[in-house]
Amino acid sequence: MGWIDLHTHINMIKQDADHIVSRALANNVEKMILIGTDPADLDIVLALAKKHYPTLYCTLGIHPHDASKYTDDVERHLTSLLGEREVVGVGEIGLDYHYNHSPQDVQKEVFQKQLRLAEKFKLPVEIHTREAEADTVTILKEFQGRVKGVLHCFTGTQWLANEALALGFDISISGVCTFKNAESLRATIKSLPLDRIHIETDAPFMTPVPHRGKENEPAFVTLTAKQVCGILNLSEDVLSAQLKKNAQSLFSKLLWS
Repeated sequence: MGWIDLHTHINMIKQDADHIVSRALANNVEKMILIGTDPADLDIVLALAKKHYPTLYCTLGIHPHDASKYTDDVERHLTSLLGEREVVGVGEIGLDYHYNHSPQDVQKEVFQKQLRLAEKFKLPVEIHTREAEADTVTILKEFQGRVKGVLHCFTGTQWLANEALALGFDISISGVCTFKNAESLRATIKSLPLDRIHIETDAPFMTPVPHRGKENEPAFVTLTAKQVCGILNLSEDVLSAQLKKNAQSLFSKLLWS
């Protein structure tokens, strides 16, 4: 039995990366996908994945918070990296209307540009969406059948889950599902097809119970796994095997013996 942390930012954790990876492996977390978010961290994320490959992989992309930084030079650099062995997807990309650190029209344009890159490289995407459900779905409909991927750290409505699934996108569950006030999310999880779900930490964020208030790390994905097992009334062996199949189906460059 082993787990995969589908979305983690080890480079943002205030601890030694080697120790973080070792603790994850000691807790049966066999694979981790590091996520690029900013022009300044693309090379850092890729280098970390290269160091720990094939335990670590990565996706590379520009987060909606940083969409205003997306220039032609950034796109050229991103494009030059997407063919690397360790790069399994494009992300973290999407829309965030909660903070609006970048203007909404810029966010939408950059989201579309990176979806086109994903289509060109035949890579899946890791999508961030917050308070932007309608626009996220509208843009994803433009790429239906051309790009696949996952809505990461899902905390959206049942409507968004249904729309995403209908468009061929998967759903990833974070430690939020362990929070006391996450009843609606737990209800949504019960409605998801078993072959379309994933789990993640989004470390160092979204730390699951009972470690809330502490910095999150990939080793804690096992707590999310236990919660999802309880929600779906599954054994850990069954969920582990299914999540492995789901990850390999979505990320074709993942190697798992």
